[in-house]
Amino acid sequence: MDYQKTLEELILTIIRESGSDLHLGVGRRPVVRVLGELTFLLKYPELTRDDMLGILSILLNKEKLDEFMKKQEIDFSYDYKGESRFRCNAFFQKGSISLAMRLIPKVKTLEELRLPPIIAELTRKKQGFFLCVGSVGQGKSTTLAAMINLINNEEARHIITIEDPIEHIYTPNKAIIDQREVGIDTTDFHVALKSTFREDVNVIMIGEMRNIETIGTAVTAAETGHLVLSTLHTNNASQAIDRIIDSFPGNQQDQIRIQLASSLLCIFSQRLIPRISGGLVPAYEILLNNNAVANLIREKRTNEIDVVIETGSEQGMVDLNRSLVELVRAGEISIESAYQYSLNPKGLERLL
Repeated sequence: MDYQKTLEELILTIIRESGSDLHLGVGRRPVVRVLGELTFLLKYPELTRDDMLGILSILLNKEKLDEFMKKQEIDFSYDYKGESRFRCNAFFQKGSISLAMRLIPKVKTLEELRLPPIIAELTRKKQGFFLCVGSVGQGKSTTLAAMINLINNEEARHIITIEDPIEHIYTPNKAIIDQREVGIDTTDFHVALKSTFREDVNVIMIGEMRNIETIGTAVTAAETGHLVLSTLHTNNASQAIDRIIDSFPGNQQDQIRIQLASSLLCIFSQRLIPRISGGLVPAYEILLNNNAVANLIREKRTNEIDVVIETGSEQGMVDLNRSLVELVRAGEISIESAYQYSLNPKGLERLL
């Protein structure tokens, strides 16, 4: 097998079919995910161990390949001819090599992503903590990239991104943009984040908040005059707040509550839903921090935040069910899809 040619063909297949992911593994044919559905590419034979090693030797240099064989998993990014980028993870399963490659979409505008105007307003804030939440593959990184690009095109600010791996590559316009990759440019998120305090930074984008050191430093950065953007794997806003607070030991939780109550700007929860006419469309929930929300966070009453979102539309808050209902009424998504993605089906039923 000509590994270079095969890899190029597979990459071009994903791009041509508007696919999102490519899956390769020993003992099976290549698989692509298009519009959420997996499709086996029958024109290719089942891949062998030698095939997987051959393909990985194109994607990774010798040092990284040796690291993978030793640690048995590795995260990395791959740039295809400067035209497309992939976020990749190679791993072992049942003693055999597998590889998942996700196509990183080109940076789009907030309008192209059909995200609400309030997101653009939040990028113009000088300080505070913006959190984009949702499960894997729901467009969180894409939303943050659109926000970074908007700042880049509008204002002379110093932006530092800390990512693992670097996904979107930005072309500086009005802003200075420094992109740091964990494992290459820095040892970990927390170390890189601490050093931003000495780097005259205005905007910090953290690819993912993985531990309490990173979360604590991020919240402190938002308090001390920086705009901090990050992501978290939770389903909604109240869950995100609980996840952040619960990650700290009991004797530190009151302190992080006070910090979060004062520094939080917004929690934006999104999921991508199949559109009737094809493609995907975002449904979302928006929690904006105000006096009522800050009090609920401080007073350990996060279970009441969902009610604040439902009744806070005049302040710009959006309840997920209302977002789903609007998409149903506009003929964008089916009622079945709305129920499938709702976190409160009974509430959705009342609205419909």
